[in-house]
Amino acid sequence: MKKYYLLLLFATALTTTALGAGEYGEFDDISEVEVTGVAISINGNQVHVTGAAGQTLEVYNVAGVRVGTFKIDSDDKTLNLNLAKGCYILKVGKVVRKVSIR
Repeated sequence: MKKYYLLLLFATALTTTALGAGEYGEFDDISEVEVTGVAISINGNQVHVTGAAGQTLEVYNVAGVRVGTFKIDSDDKTLNLNLAKGCYILKVGKVVRKVSIR
């Protein structure tokens, strides 16, 4: 069964490569990639967000339920989240970080 899945994965990769290079053209254009200067770091219950003025910090638990929303009003913001111990997902714009509160 394991060999079957490996063979299926290999065949899919070959098919995708053939379609990507031939039918749809080359994928060298990276002009749609957005480079953001947003940085998220955490120390205990405090979250430090830089480069996200005017955006919103969303906090999700591992089940995908939003447990908090915070407005970032400056380029350098420190927030005290007061969350229980556990794993959370922090999102600011397109930047997403998985963190663990201990």
